[in-house]
Amino acid sequence: MSLRAKIWFELGGEHIFGPGRAALLEAIEREGSIQAAAAKVGLSYRHAWSMLRASERRWGRKLIETSRGGSGGGGARLTDAGRALLRVFRRVESGLQKAFQEQQHELESAGI
Repeated sequence: MSLRAKIWFELGGEHIFGPGRAALLEAIEREGSIQAAAAKVGLSYRHAWSMLRASERRWGRKLIETSRGGSGGGGARLTDAGRALLRVFRRVESGLQKAFQEQQHELESAGI
């Protein structure tokens, strides 16, 4: 038997942020592009944008800043708020995993 859980952040009962959006923000940070980040995490560009806009609208803060294309190309980067949200989410996720590992050891020790 193993313990599993999914976590996400909600505001007023609406989904704000979870593992999929965290992976997308991490990819944006690495790639510097929503399109490239979406491809890396297996999403269409349109769906990635939709997820980001929904989170920003519900939370009332910008997660990313974009610049338009041109001769130098466009790009995207995380805002300070986006970076902070990602950092807190990963910290909470890590703490939950540690707690689950401890409980998993207890289950195994009890023969469950």
